[in-house]
Amino acid sequence: MSKALITRSASGFVSCVYNALGALAGVYRLGCWAHARRKFVEAQKVQPKGKTGRADIVLNLINKLYGIERDLKASGDAERKTGRHEQSLPTLAQLKSWIEKTQPQVTAQNALGKAISYLASNWYKLERYIEEGYLPIGNNAAERAIRPFVIGRKNWLFSDTPKGATASAQIYSLVEIAKANGQEPYAWLRHALERLPMAASVEDYEALLPWNCSPISPS
Repeated sequence: MSKALITRSASGFVSCVYNALGALAGVYRLGCWAHARRKFVEAQKVQPKGKTGRADIVLNLINKLYGIERDLKASGDAERKTGRHEQSLPTLAQLKSWIEKTQPQVTAQNALGKAISYLASNWYKLERYIEEGYLPIGNNAAERAIRPFVIGRKNWLFSDTPKGATASAQIYSLVEIAKANGQEPYAWLRHALERLPMAASVEDYEALLPWNCSPISPS
């Protein structure tokens, strides 16, 4: 898979947005194993206390997938892809086989049934991360990046117009993208904004992206 636009699954209104993006040519849906895991944690909570149930089986397999990712954390993309194919694929196959066998045996209305249904209906998105080494297994990094804004959302009430809210969201996104690519946000924004008026081609704009330039941080 090439580095085409990847979207993450979500819920509610945001899910509608992702569904619209996912319908576009060249866009591939990438599922989040952290979301899938949470549903089985909820199912585990309603199991009889002191007893191991079906939710534990799935959680153990998902935890194994995350363990493989921890072992491959320091690897390059190519090595991680190979490691996933050698180690994660058998676990995914085991998990898929268990789902196919178990889903007809449980009701879709209880916590376990809902968790299994989510896993089954999103399987092709969830297993996609093994196709390339640069694809993350989950969306926790993005969620951590937006957490400061979620926590402080009451402070953002000054965005009392749609345009103001849109502008704020754009600035927040640019800041987090810069940080995610190892850039000092102010240095990169200044670098990009100073050169943006002179950009005349796609190549000029791409050269200003935070992963394509090396601005000097302010002293």
